[in-house]
Amino acid sequence: MTVKILIVTGDAAESLEVLYPYQRLREEGYDVHVAAPARKKLRFVVHDFEPGFDTYTEKPGYTWDADLAFSEVDPAQYAAVVVPGGRAPEYLRNDPDLRKILTSFLDSGKPVAQICHGPLLTAAVDGLRGRRVTAYPALEPDMRAAGARFQDAEAVVDGTLVSSRAWPDHPAWMREFLTVLRAKAPVT
Repeated sequence: MTVKILIVTGDAAESLEVLYPYQRLREEGYDVHVAAPARKKLRFVVHDFEPGFDTYTEKPGYTWDADLAFSEVDPAQYAAVVVPGGRAPEYLRNDPDLRKILTSFLDSGKPVAQICHGPLLTAAVDGLRGRRVTAYPALEPDMRAAGARFQDAEAVVDGTLVSSRAWPDHPAWMREFLTVLRAKAPVT
């Protein structure tokens, strides 16, 4: 039986935060689908850290085709969801179809991997209250406002919720997420 994983994203998502888990999960044998507000070619960005800048810089990144629209997603068909960061979460948190998808995953206790600004999405559906999380460090006030206990760490695991700060933390994030995922939804 094929085990399917969903990545929810949109334009201006951080390229590495979409493509690294996409490739890593496929390498493990999972069938990975990318969902966005519409079936279209998505335009990702590259966030980098440069001397002299008070925050990250942004440059054009890769393009990638969305496999399906949020309105087409049946969360019951997926074993887990990955929530990348970048700027996409700023506007995606207002999408009613995506809110239903995330609520379904959180309510069912399925594994959720979130990174960087991705926790803005789980916060928008009140999915962080009382939980331990990390995110891009500038989001600490947002995470606390959402009722989460923020930790500045490479990866934080709270049950089936695995969060990370940003793409430099990918090895720790995917290592922890795969540990949770293999326990809940192993590839057979």
